Amino acid sequence: MPLLKKKQFSLAEPPKDLDPCELVYQVRFTKEIFRDYQEYLNRINLYRQRVWVCKVTGKTSLTYEEALVSEKRAGEKVQQFPKELMAPVLRIIQYSMLSLKDLAITIAEKLQKHLFVGAELYGRKENDVFACKITKVLDEDPEKIQYEVAWLDKNKKVMEHSLVSREDLIQKKVLFSRNVLKSFIRDSTYRSAPWVIHDKLAQNHGISTDLPEELRGQVFFKDGLLVCNKKRRKIEEDGKIDKEAGKNKRKKMEGDDEPMKEPIKYPIDDLLVQPGADDPVFTDRPSPSRDFNVPLDCVGDLLMVWDFCSSFGRLLRLWPFSLEDFENAICHKDRNVILLVETHSALFRLLIKDNDEYLLAARKRNQNQKLKITLINWTEYLCDFLEITKLPESNYRATIKRGHYGLLEAHAKLGILKELVNLALQTDIFREKLDNLIEERQEIGATKRGEALEEARKKREEKEQLKAEADSNGVMDQQFLESVESVAENDNHSNQNGHMEKKRNGKILSSQQGNASENCEDKLANTTSKKKAKKLNLDVEVQPDNGKDSSRKEGLKYLKDDKKEGTEKRDKEQRREFYEREMEKRVICRNPLGKDRFYNRYLWFPRDGRIFIESSDSKEWGYYSSKEELDALMGSLNIKGERESALKKQLEKFYGKICMELQKRSKELAHKIAAEEAVLRRSTRVRAPPRENPANAFFRYVNKWKED
Repeated sequence: MPLLKKKQFSLAEPPKDLDPCELVYQVRFTKEIFRDYQEYLNRINLYRQRVWVCKVTGKTSLTYEEALVSEKRAGEKVQQFPKELMAPVLRIIQYSMLSLKDLAITIAEKLQKHLFVGAELYGRKENDVFACKITKVLDEDPEKIQYEVAWLDKNKKVMEHSLVSREDLIQKKVLFSRNVLKSFIRDSTYRSAPWVIHDKLAQNHGISTDLPEELRGQVFFKDGLLVCNKKRRKIEEDGKIDKEAGKNKRKKMEGDDEPMKEPIKYPIDDLLVQPGADDPVFTDRPSPSRDFNVPLDCVGDLLMVWDFCSSFGRLLRLWPFSLEDFENAICHKDRNVILLVETHSALFRLLIKDNDEYLLAARKRNQNQKLKITLINWTEYLCDFLEITKLPESNYRATIKRGHYGLLEAHAKLGILKELVNLALQTDIFREKLDNLIEERQEIGATKRGEALEEARKKREEKEQLKAEADSNGVMDQQFLESVESVAENDNHSNQNGHMEKKRNGKILSSQQGNASENCEDKLANTTSKKKAKKLNLDVEVQPDNGKDSSRKEGLKYLKDDKKEGTEKRDKEQRREFYEREMEKRVICRNPLGKDRFYNRYLWFPRDGRIFIESSDSKEWGYYSSKEELDALMGSLNIKGERESALKKQLEKFYGKICMELQKRSKELAHKIAAEEAVLRRSTRVRAPPRENPANAFFRYVNKWKED
């Protein structure tokens, strides 16, 4: 049983007066039963926290279920412990005061000298060393024990038997690791320091349970368990016990027994999240629209069939159509709609190409004629399909044969199409297409990673180049500063000598002559400094002009760099968008964006733009169709919950694309409404035929990819 805070954790008792037909909540791995859902959630959340310890191995920071698995695996290893060694090992463990580590080391050292039947080691034979296994211990002579061993080949098969002495046997590795020994010690005892083995285990192996002399004053047995004597700590003051100190001590001890409240680490299960003071202001979640033409329990099938036909239109040779057109075609009952006829025909062609059963049925019907599905005979293929598959919709065969397919209910039409799609998914042609798509996606991913690595390599080289240039510029700047300092020192030296008498060519100059020489030296020094400055492109007189030119050049350089960086950034963004588009073209399956706290799933189809919401029981559907609803949805999600946090991340990731598709859809919808109003405003004499009404756009569908 896993430990919580180094103590045994007792499981919850089953409820009293439990009715066999009563609905309850049960924990899968502990079989605990709860009537109250909140109690069940609290217990599940506790089991999911990484605060549990494996009792056998001592591993920490595990969940309850991980600790159970660890105990099970460790118990299996302990069960492999040889029975011949259990008695001597248990004698070492009983009432030992050593720590777990020291006790395991002591047992390992003693087992190294003790050989047993079944031990695999190495033995000397014919001046060589071979693998062997002890099959029998012959201890007729206590001073010289012999062992009967079986010599093993590379596959550990027995080749022959022989007798060897202890000196001829070699152990190249320890028989049992310390971890196995530690697990065996923990599994065999119920307390430590001193270690006490279980009574049943001691009885089976003849281990004495009498206390040794050195422990009789320190421990005693109570209710069959060993308990240590804890002396009361007395606080003496004039021979009396300080009652206040005792009270404080009791309070402290009681406080230690109470479990400390640990801060909650978010995210956690959404249903366990409680309102907090640091929570942001959440917006009200908008109510989704539910104005579907088909029944709500058929929306899932409608989306599945439409998404399959739209995603794999090239394979089916079926021109894509909008979800509204498909929904309107399903609900239309006046006549056979071309859109549905082409959808059925495309799926039938795929099945006939791949499946022998449908091919034989088609040939049987057409005999010597060429297999061709047309607007006239497509219902015959549909009736054959219903006859072969034995679907519940087979009851509608008579209606279909009479040419009244349009009179079928929406759930019957979608049920037939759903079964056709499921069978198409199992064809070899489709699976080959999927393999090709997977390979293409992998190639695109590899190309994208290669470009990223190349870009990182270029950035690294540019950084190293800039660093090298900075180092070289630092050396040049240092040389320039040294030259300027030397010039300044010469100027200062000449100025100082100008204020006193100087000796030139062995003569003492007067003050006037000194001033004259000073002027000459100043001119010479200025000329020299100007030449040096000119050499270093730092001429004082030319500095303003050169400053303008240099600033102009630097400005042009920065402008070019900015343009280059902008171009590179645009190219990078375009490449990223290109890869995303290519990945979207090769979509394999449509995964939901995520779930909210009540397990409602959110799906987004780029070809439609709307965000669809599926209830947890898949019986109710809705959708959001505006940017305002999307913003309100994102503002209502609590990131402290696991599901809503993941959902919000996905919505933020695709926010730009979703907004663009929603705005595009809103514009198309506004245009369609305006067109419908324009049709209604016309007089009865010039009223356009129904086919031109935007609401009847599905009548004008043409399959441009149809096979001839």
